[in-house]
Amino acid sequence: MDPELLIASLVFIVPMCFTPGPNNVLCAAHGSRFGFKATMPLIGGMAIGWSSLGLLIAAGTGVIERNEGAFQTLAVLGAVYIAYLGLKIARSNPTNEAEIDDSLGLRTGVVLQIVNGKAWIHFLVLMTTFGSVFGDEYSGKVALVALNLLFGLPAVMTWAAFGHYLSKVFTSRRSSKLLNGSFGIALICLSIWIVLP
Repeated sequence: MDPELLIASLVFIVPMCFTPGPNNVLCAAHGSRFGFKATMPLIGGMAIGWSSLGLLIAAGTGVIERNEGAFQTLAVLGAVYIAYLGLKIARSNPTNEAEIDDSLGLRTGVVLQIVNGKAWIHFLVLMTTFGSVFGDEYSGKVALVALNLLFGLPAVMTWAAFGHYLSKVFTSRRSSKLLNGSFGIALICLSIWIVLP
């Protein structure tokens, strides 16, 4: 293991995991509407999808880099899906009227990673720049994906807790609708940012 490369990879990983992106904003929105506990299945799906994507990219970084057009198509599809989720959240009922059956679950968390442009960029940069931090073998890349998960899980959980806290502050019907609308618009803006050149 290269200690300097490990520090450099952490300087990349930690901000990427904690800064706003589809996963974090969606967890905040979901946490505000359904609560922290009800957001855990979504977070579990994100963890499964995130790790699977990381392992896939680790195995095929060269192939992915050579097919940039397919990556661009995936980014557009991801932006459309994120915009759809944003619209759904923006138009949703206030927190006190939310039905737990309407909450997003494990499947949504997994599927979002397939079309999450930030996740693809994150792992492409990680594997091409820091992929040898734990050695050149595939097992070293698996360790790097596990390191990502070590920071990624607390990140989405923090955002979900933040959203849940905001729902306690925004308690009236009007303020709850404003909160849902704000998170929904944030996701829609994020989807637009993803497809901009």
